[in-house]
Amino acid sequence: MIKLDDLYFKPFISAEKIDAAVQKMADDIAADLGDEVPVFIGILNGSFMLVSDFVKKYPKPCEVTFIKLASYEGLKSTDDIQRLIGITQDLTERTVVILEDIIDSGKTLAEVHRIFENENVKSLIIATLFFKPEAYKKDFKLHYVGIEIPDKFIVGYGLDYNNLGRDLPEIYQLKTTQHMTNLVLFGPPGAGKGTQANFLKETYNLVHISTGDVFRFNIKNKTALGMLAKSYIDKGELVPDQVTIDMLEAEVEKNADAKGFIFDGFPRTNAQAEALDDLMKRKDSQINAMVALEVDDEVLVERLLERGKTSGRADDADESIIRNRIKEYYAKTAILKNFYTAQDKYFGVDGVGSIADITKRLNTVIDKL
Repeated sequence: MIKLDDLYFKPFISAEKIDAAVQKMADDIAADLGDEVPVFIGILNGSFMLVSDFVKKYPKPCEVTFIKLASYEGLKSTDDIQRLIGITQDLTERTVVILEDIIDSGKTLAEVHRIFENENVKSLIIATLFFKPEAYKKDFKLHYVGIEIPDKFIVGYGLDYNNLGRDLPEIYQLKTTQHMTNLVLFGPPGAGKGTQANFLKETYNLVHISTGDVFRFNIKNKTALGMLAKSYIDKGELVPDQVTIDMLEAEVEKNADAKGFIFDGFPRTNAQAEALDDLMKRKDSQINAMVALEVDDEVLVERLLERGKTSGRADDADESIIRNRIKEYYAKTAILKNFYTAQDKYFGVDGVGSIADITKRLNTVIDKL
């Protein structure tokens, strides 16, 4: 991933794939034009890399020139197309091939056609390395297209963001979600996970997503996902992972401008961890770390029994139930510890001591991410 000015961009199209597309365009055009000597016209500034590579690959004699049109400001293509450098040679009865780096809305292409209306060319051929069919609003024919891409902002290989990135040999795509810190917070019953989650979300301005809270909200408000989850619960069955991940995705969507998330109570299995990774990828982000509070079993039992005196929860008052809950936690999270350790994302934090001391230890880990 790279940062240009104030935005982050992720790898999208490799230099090798670009090279293959340019080669194919050169071969196809050469085969179609035969012995004709065309005039290749690049649209500056973006096409300078494409034109350079293209003419080196073109196997027959040709002429090359440029015109310069300006339409982009930041991330958007404006309606005001300015011609900064025009045609400087006679193109009467010549075959002209426009080499465009990218065609999206087609506004620049409309200006190109207007420019050549009175040039009396033999034929006007349009070739573009990148094409965004979803964004295209014109009816002009595109004779050669290198690579079709989605309607997302890209940089590299001549394309820029605020004049940066033109020199990159690959193509990068704008991250729709900018820099985020996403944590999976784990800890056995009684580890103080809920307390620490509250401190972390305030310190780092993160959104705390508790699976239990999400389930209760959806069921209470009778959402479609809540009713689906309840249908499984009422039958004594486990709620399918996809239903849970759909609920979490809805929570992430509600907080699209968040600086990151703390996931609490999810994932609990490898399949769920993989599903969460996929969700984060769809949001152009990732899980940065699994942070687990580590506390000795006897300390946990003591804490929960003490909590049971005021919590009113039956499972905090029975020692055998408490020990079983702790045993179940370790049985389920051991696999996840291995999952995140394999990605160098597991961080165990000593959960014994004062609340302030534990918070400080957590902050030390997160500050390094």
